[in-house]
Amino acid sequence: MEKHMLEHYKKTGTFTYAGGYGDYFRSLPDEVPTLGRLICAQVIHRVTLKEGNTNANETLLYGDMNRYPWHRMRCEDDIFITAPALVSELFRLDARGFVRDRAVEHKLVVTCRYVSVLMSAILKAKGIPARCRAGFAPYFKEGISMDHWINQYYNEKEGRWITFDADGFYEECNMPLSQYDMPEDSFDWAADAYLSVRSGKTDGTRYVYADTRGTCALPALVRYLIYDFHALMNNELTYTFLPAYLDQRLDGLTEKELQEFDTLAEYLSKPDRYFDKLCTIWEQERKFRILNSPLVGNSAHGAEYK
Repeated sequence: MEKHMLEHYKKTGTFTYAGGYGDYFRSLPDEVPTLGRLICAQVIHRVTLKEGNTNANETLLYGDMNRYPWHRMRCEDDIFITAPALVSELFRLDARGFVRDRAVEHKLVVTCRYVSVLMSAILKAKGIPARCRAGFAPYFKEGISMDHWINQYYNEKEGRWITFDADGFYEECNMPLSQYDMPEDSFDWAADAYLSVRSGKTDGTRYVYADTRGTCALPALVRYLIYDFHALMNNELTYTFLPAYLDQRLDGLTEKELQEFDTLAEYLSKPDRYFDKLCTIWEQERKFRILNSPLVGNSAHGAEYK
């Protein structure tokens, strides 16, 4: 593995910078499965909260959802978008920090991207090359693959990236998933899924973006190509951020634009082999990096965003 690439994945971005929590992160368990289960005990997924004490939580594995305060937001993704923000609120709610017996009323309600960011931030603080990955998980619901964020870290002893998903107590729920050392084919990588749909090999409706609007196929896949690209560049966008030129038009891309994504997807499908090419696109293709968010629309940019 190229040294400069591993050094890149030891670095942080806006969302994974530890801030004042570096020493605390380094004090946490080094074993990734142990760390992942600890992090999972600090949060509740919004779907788990909505479903209550049923389905994955029928044995109260995640705690009694009836204890979650009525006045708290049902999803706090919009509030705590960086690792330090997440940790600060966890300490505010329970000064003991990351503990396995955290009460439901003291947990954060966040989705997979936030667990992924927190895991990467902690591993990076420990000097371990780590990266968030955005794609689709086929292991939640039969017949479809839901948008999902996971992690990879580089195991120097084994000389390979290890893929894992820390966003739930899956093994305790008897899910058929090797959670902390996932085979490559157990996850639908955004680039591979996109290329398969573009070539007509796969029905795009299989890939679903959970926005309650039924978004699937190329609009969902292009969105996640962008997220995965930014994540590989240590810029783990939250769901409300998109390049300005794509905002509100993911279902109306031209063939020329899709061909540009064909090339990007080819590189993303083998991010280690094409790391330098991805870095060149990152530095030169401004349209992929000039972003819109809830408070920043096209009118905030100059003509150069196109």
